[in-house]
Amino acid sequence: MILFKVKPKDTYYSIGRRFNVSPKAIIKYNGSKKETLTIGAIVKVPTDIPYKKSHKEKETADKPLKETKKEKKERLAREAKEAREEKKHKHKYTEEKTEATVEAAPEQEQPATPVKQQPTPPKENNAPALQYKVSAGETLYGISKRFNTSVDYIMKLNNLSSTTLSQGQVLTVKPGSEAPQPPAPHNDTTVVKHDSIIATPYNDSSSHLNANRFGLYEKSEKGVATWIDDTSLDPNKKLVLHRTAPIGTVIKITNPMTNRTTFAKVVGRFTDNESTKDVIIVMTKNVADSLGALDKRFHVIISYGSPNE
Repeated sequence: MILFKVKPKDTYYSIGRRFNVSPKAIIKYNGSKKETLTIGAIVKVPTDIPYKKSHKEKETADKPLKETKKEKKERLAREAKEAREEKKHKHKYTEEKTEATVEAAPEQEQPATPVKQQPTPPKENNAPALQYKVSAGETLYGISKRFNTSVDYIMKLNNLSSTTLSQGQVLTVKPGSEAPQPPAPHNDTTVVKHDSIIATPYNDSSSHLNANRFGLYEKSEKGVATWIDDTSLDPNKKLVLHRTAPIGTVIKITNPMTNRTTFAKVVGRFTDNESTKDVIIVMTKNVADSLGALDKRFHVIISYGSPNE
């Protein structure tokens, strides 16, 4: 194949006649649809005519080239330089391979020396001691869990020889370092006992949550409350009677009609009679006034903590 550059006045016929190729074969070989040519275009001419060298080129090709002294000197210097560089490259490759082998060798593990842990000295408990009044059914184990301490520590603190507790017994309890301080008792710490109070079993349908960190279950009740004028109860104190709450419990009382809330302390329990029928709590007039009660009987919402579910 010959690449031919189109000149002015060239046609497929003139090109074919020059290279002894038919014009149709040139048109078909170039995939052209037109018979006209553009000046400067390259046309591929399919021909088997070999390229003939000129007489001068033949003589140059057949004549062996003679190397001058200067060229020989330069060639030898170049070959010596290449030999030195190749030797240097081989030496560097050998060193890198040796270093890689040394790094790949596993290091001999030295046996680890066991470190003896020093026993951590017990933290000194600087929490203040509290006076706790035992309710019915409570045990030393339950009280120790409530205050994040131990039974032995409570017994040692109170000089107890037995784990048996009695209702109303006052214990000195020191909460653990991780336990939060129990809520401060209400200002009204006077306990007034009513001679006519009789404990009666009562099944309430109050709701409660899971026990908190002190082991108390929060109970909530809704129902009717009433207040009484009793000369044996201090009218200036916020005291209440409840069917099941342990004596000494502080109850939160809310009047949904006035949206007022107050706190009162349980000092006893009550039995059913005409004035306390269908009542969940009985309170002093001071508590009723704090809640804004207008009638003798009114609806309340109460909540308190209980050690029992």
